[in-house]
Amino acid sequence: MTESELYKELGALTKNRDRWEANIPYVLSLLTSGSVKIRAKALWLLGEMGLAFPASLGNGASAVASFLGSTEPILRERAVNALGRIGRGDYTLVEPFWSGLFRFARDEEANVRLSFIWASENIAANTPDPYGPYMPVFAELLHDGNERVRMEAPEIFRVLGKRRPEFVRPYIDRLRTISETDVNRVVRIHCLGAIRAAGANPAPAK
Repeated sequence: MTESELYKELGALTKNRDRWEANIPYVLSLLTSGSVKIRAKALWLLGEMGLAFPASLGNGASAVASFLGSTEPILRERAVNALGRIGRGDYTLVEPFWSGLFRFARDEEANVRLSFIWASENIAANTPDPYGPYMPVFAELLHDGNERVRMEAPEIFRVLGKRRPEFVRPYIDRLRTISETDVNRVVRIHCLGAIRAAGANPAPAK
């Protein structure tokens, strides 16, 4: 099967959720493909499969985590994102790799940093408590040089603000300042959303 044919097959499988659980071993086997494109697609699909069927993933989280050290940025990006989705389904599956994800907050590739935020949002949606001591990492990302990263960074504060507002309250003033000064409108809106989620007033006290 050519790369194009295999990619098309994976695309069809992606759309057919009823076949996911039975095909987890097959998609895992594609992580040994010689094609970066196929491995990247397999990593993404394993994240979705792991969210939907975490009990059936077996050693899949370990296989995904083996790509965290890849020199290919897209494979690091997809592995981080997949672990986030798997961790949303069952945190215990990714717990051995969880603290190691924080190094990607400073990855040289903006897309990897973005995937780190997405992964954190996914995990924190159901397992917020471990994030308390790590809030300074996310606070730094609020000032990232990449606009897309800055647009997403407030969203982890919004996710945690709904679940553990005490984690977010120390950063309300910073979020408020960014909501008033950032050049990007989406960044400003997302900061306001994070402030409200934590139960704070978007406007400073007078």
